[in-house]
Amino acid sequence: MHNANIPDYAELPSTSKLIKSTIIAVIAAAVILVTIVLPAEFGIDPTGLGKLTGLQRMGEIKVALADEAAENEAETNGEQAADLPIIESESKTKTDEMSVTLDPNKSTEIKITMAKGTSVEFSWSTSSGEAFYDLHGDSNEVNYHIYEKGTEATMEGTFEAAFDGNHGWYWKNRTDAPITITLNTTGQYQRIKEMN
Repeated sequence: MHNANIPDYAELPSTSKLIKSTIIAVIAAAVILVTIVLPAEFGIDPTGLGKLTGLQRMGEIKVALADEAAENEAETNGEQAADLPIIESESKTKTDEMSVTLDPNKSTEIKITMAKGTSVEFSWSTSSGEAFYDLHGDSNEVNYHIYEKGTEATMEGTFEAAFDGNHGWYWKNRTDAPITITLNTTGQYQRIKEMN
């Protein structure tokens, strides 16, 4: 078969036109990288355009969330198995109140030791502003089990232990001032402890 659409040699772009087009494409890609990608993904704004468009703030939030997730994972992985007590089959009903004060960008964790199927009623509140929280559990067999997470100034509810182990709250103060978080718990558990 004969293909009639083959261009004539004279119609093909010259080497200099191809080089010029490549250089223009590289420059355009660099401009997009510096003005859009770096601010939006990494919070880095060398031109100042990211601050004007809000892309820098978006990138800073992404980086902060990734850092928090990595920090929380490292804290969870760093717990020693020896710190996890043997769960007693019969837990007594207990009531506790604990308060922790967090400086800006600081975090803490309070955990309670529970047997599978037991439940705890809880309420917590901050002295001012909202705090990031992550209600989760872990054990020798379970590295990380999420119950709930978000950003609130106060919360209350009941949760049931999905397995024998430690269950509790991770908080991070994202405000510009110190906050105090007060936690009240009532339920069947062996102990309550601040992990930091």
